Amino acid sequence: MTRGDVTRLLEAAGAGDRSAFDSLYRSVYDELHRMARASMQRESASHTLQPTALVHEAYLRLAPANSNWDDRRHFFGAAAEAMRRILVDHARRRLADKRGADFERVTLTDAALDLPAPQTGVDVLQLDRALAQLRDESPRLADLVKLRFFAGLSIADAARALQISPATAKRDWTFARAWLQQRIASDPT
Repeated sequence: MTRGDVTRLLEAAGAGDRSAFDSLYRSVYDELHRMARASMQRESASHTLQPTALVHEAYLRLAPANSNWDDRRHFFGAAAEAMRRILVDHARRRLADKRGADFERVTLTDAALDLPAPQTGVDVLQLDRALAQLRDESPRLADLVKLRFFAGLSIADAARALQISPATAKRDWTFARAWLQQRIASDPT
């Protein structure tokens, strides 16, 4: 399916055409599933949410009632944001279930932000708090982190999605990683 086809489906879905939204979902499912797998690789091995479930839950959050996407970039940005929120909500529920129990604290390392191996865990709640602070200071940097970390996009793909040069994306990524590591390191919880 071409970018133009996706854009036409996005416009029709935005106008309330449920069949267009369903066609859109079927046509981008593989890409959404790849994004979900990339997000799940950074979760601990004990994580109970599966990539397919993450895609389906994101689909529900992206339902036509909530759709008003300008283009493909905007849609996939919304999908990455939906997946991030789902993972954060899931982590909060897990933490609430374990309240009072011992849990292993895992820090965010440079390797963890460079698409780590599946066994590497990240405290999603700490990352979410730090990402919210980063969004207040620089929305573009926060969007870049979401696209790289949660959607699993390369520097080049994230740069294209944000309509910036790859060199700028690389500089921003280096800065955002350092900024997030510093915030997470100073987060007492």
